[in-house]
Amino acid sequence: MNRYFSGESMNYRQMYALFLPILIDQAFIIGLNLVNTAMISSSGVDAVSAVNMVDSLNIFLIHVFIAVATGGTVVVAQYKGSGNDQMVARATSGSIVSVTLLSIAIGVLIIALHSPLMRILFGAASPDVLHSAKIYLIGSAVSFAGLAVVQAVCGALRGIGKSRVSLFLSLIMNVLYMLLNVLYIQVLDMGVWGMTLAINIARFAGAACALYYLFKIDTTLHLRIRDLFRIPLSMLRKIMFIGLPFAAEQMFFNGGKLLTQVFIVGLGTYAIAANAIAGTLIMIFQIPASALSLTIVTVVGQSIGSGNIQDARKFIRSFLWLGSAFMVLTGVLLMPFYAPLVGIFSPPAEIADDIFLLMIITVIVQIPLWAVSFILPSALRAAGDARFTSTSSMLTMWLFRVILGYVLGITFGWGILGVWIAMNLEWGIRGAVFMWRFRGEEWYKHKLI
Repeated sequence: MNRYFSGESMNYRQMYALFLPILIDQAFIIGLNLVNTAMISSSGVDAVSAVNMVDSLNIFLIHVFIAVATGGTVVVAQYKGSGNDQMVARATSGSIVSVTLLSIAIGVLIIALHSPLMRILFGAASPDVLHSAKIYLIGSAVSFAGLAVVQAVCGALRGIGKSRVSLFLSLIMNVLYMLLNVLYIQVLDMGVWGMTLAINIARFAGAACALYYLFKIDTTLHLRIRDLFRIPLSMLRKIMFIGLPFAAEQMFFNGGKLLTQVFIVGLGTYAIAANAIAGTLIMIFQIPASALSLTIVTVVGQSIGSGNIQDARKFIRSFLWLGSAFMVLTGVLLMPFYAPLVGIFSPPAEIADDIFLLMIITVIVQIPLWAVSFILPSALRAAGDARFTSTSSMLTMWLFRVILGYVLGITFGWGILGVWIAMNLEWGIRGAVFMWRFRGEEWYKHKLI
C-alpha cells in the first residue's frame, strides 16, 4: 500500500478514509436506483419506461450543473493542497452560488419547454408512457435546485477530504427518498405521481441539511450566509475554467446518450425496458470503480496543488489498476446472482435473453476499458486539463457511440444489442486517447491557482 498509494502529498490511510465514505455513498445511491426502478416496475411496463425516458433527459441536465460543482471540487482541492484555507472557503461559496443559479435556470427552461421537448424526444412512445413521462419531467425539473445545493456542498467537502460528512448529507437525502417512495408507490399506489412528490421532498430536505451544516456546524470553513452574496469574479472564473468545459462535455456526452435513447424509443416499449433494467444492473458492477473516479479528483487535485507531479502520476497509475481489479472482482462476485438480481424487476419473458446478453458483454468489456475511459479523465481534469478531456469525450461520443450506435442498432437491425456494442467500443477509443495524453506532459501544466 505504501508503495502504490502513499507519497509526499498524501498517504494510503488518507485515501482510504476518503474513498470508503464515497464508496458507501455510491453503493447506496445505485442501490437506491435499483430499488426505485423495481418499485416503479410494479406499476407496469409503461411506468418504468416513462421514468427511464425522463431520467435519460434528467441525467443530461443534472450533469451540467454537477459539472460546475466538479469545477468547485477541483479548485477547493488545489487550494487545500496549497494550504490556503481562506481561498478554500471562497471557492466553496463560489461553487454553491454558481451551481444553484445554473440549476434554477435549467429547471425553469425545462418547465417552460416541456411540451416540445416531449414531442421531439419521446414522440414515438405510447400515449400512456408520454402522460406519465410529462408528470415526472416537470416534477424533476422543480427539484433541480435542491439537488444542486447538495451536490455543490458535497463536492466542496470531498475537495477538502471531508467525505464522511458528504456521505452523511447524501444519505439523508437518499434514505428519505427511498422511504417516501415506499410510502407513495408501494403503500398508497400513487405510481409516477408518488415518485415525483418523493424526489422533491427529499432533495429540498437534503439541501436544507447541507446549508445548515455549513453555516451552523462546520468548524473549518467558517462560512456565513452573507458569503454567498459576495463572490469575487476571479473565483468564479477559476471554477468555470474547469466547470464550463466539463459542462459542455456533459451536454454533448449525455446529449449523445439521449439521442441514443431516442433510437431505443423507436424500437418499442420492450426495448426501453430492457435498456432501463440492464443499465441499472450494470451500474451495480461499477460501484467501486465509480467511487474511485470521484476519489481521484481530490487526490490528484491536492497533489497538483502542492506541486507534486510525481505523486499525481503514481496515484493515477495505481487507481487505474485498482479500478480494473474492482471490475474483475464485482463480475466474479455478482454474476452468479444475476437471476435474483434481474428478478427484482419482474421483466417480461420477451426481454429476458436480451438483458442477459447486454450484461455479459458489458461485464467482460468494462474490465480493461472502463477505468481508462472514466477514472483517467477525472484525474486529468483534477490537474486542470479540462478542455482536452471535454473535447475528446465529446468527439468520441458522437463519432462512435451515436453514429455507430445508429448504424449497428437501426441500419443493421441489431436493435438494443447494436446500441450497447457501440457504447463499449467508444469506451476503448476514448480510453486510448486519454492514455496518450497522460503519457505526455501537457496535462499538468495548467495554472489554476
